Amino acid sequence: MTDEATDGTDPRGGGGREWRGWREAAERALYGPGGFFLRPEGPAGHFRTSVHASPLFAAAVARLLVATAEELAADEVALVDMGAGRGELVAGVLAAVPDGLRVRAYAVERAARPDGLDPRVEWTGRPPRGVRGLLFANEWLDNVPVDVAEVDEDGTVRYVEVRADGTERPGAPVDGPDAAWLARWWPLSEPGERAEIGRPRDEAWAAAVGSLAAGRAVAVDYGHLRGSRPPFGTLTGFRAGREVAPVPDGTGDLTAHVALDACAAAVPARVAAELTTQREALHRLGVSGGRPPLALASTDPAAYVRALSAAGEAAELTARGGLGDFLWLSQRV
Repeated sequence: MTDEATDGTDPRGGGGREWRGWREAAERALYGPGGFFLRPEGPAGHFRTSVHASPLFAAAVARLLVATAEELAADEVALVDMGAGRGELVAGVLAAVPDGLRVRAYAVERAARPDGLDPRVEWTGRPPRGVRGLLFANEWLDNVPVDVAEVDEDGTVRYVEVRADGTERPGAPVDGPDAAWLARWWPLSEPGERAEIGRPRDEAWAAAVGSLAAGRAVAVDYGHLRGSRPPFGTLTGFRAGREVAPVPDGTGDLTAHVALDACAAAVPARVAAELTTQREALHRLGVSGGRPPLALASTDPAAYVRALSAAGEAAELTARGGLGDFLWLSQRV
């Protein structure tokens, strides 16, 4: 960080170049007027998630939805897609659900409803309350804005302030609930160490889980656990398919990995939690990267090509060092 004044003014002047904490700056850049997630091209124009990588992902979520309905002994079940983007996942799940199961589908998103979306999908800015079914949040929590903290040369943990051009400076000392969160979930000690204060994500996840009357809530995201937090934080940006420096000007994504263990603990203790990798979760749901038998190439060449393509997509979804390392937090209500 640059060592500049902390009174909220910009000593170098310039209209619209005021200093803000990262949480406020990211909120404006992502969701304010003209913000990144409200742009016409949508998130898919800048980065690729598991949903965009293969329809196998939506099919796996559909199987999870069916299993949730069976656990609830229900022939009608809700699907709540948190951070729905342009509705790609919810549409894919509806297409993959077997006949006989009635699904009430909700897409929770701050952007406007896209044209041509399945009319069965209810587009809403908040999760519906009191529903029974599956709430699924794929790469939602990493875009819930958070403040950033850094230890200064004197050992004081301070908020990091930022301008719209990405320039940073130290702000006020971290105190109150934010300091308590850091002490419990991401302790900082050495000068230069940084952390993202995940308290807003804990609150957002607890509220989302609390909206269910019964069923299962699943969060899928870049994540880390208390025993292995990165010493310099994870805040970064994405623009046009490339990772770039985080700049809160509305032209690119701003994202940081999620302390999913803290999110899990924010939900009442009676709600059981399981943390696993995407690789293991998808294997349980029948997504395998195994190659089809070579004999199929001679008996049914077209089927062999389709199976080979699916195996490649499954391998990408479950790859070590890639999408397979995403964490799945599953909590039953």
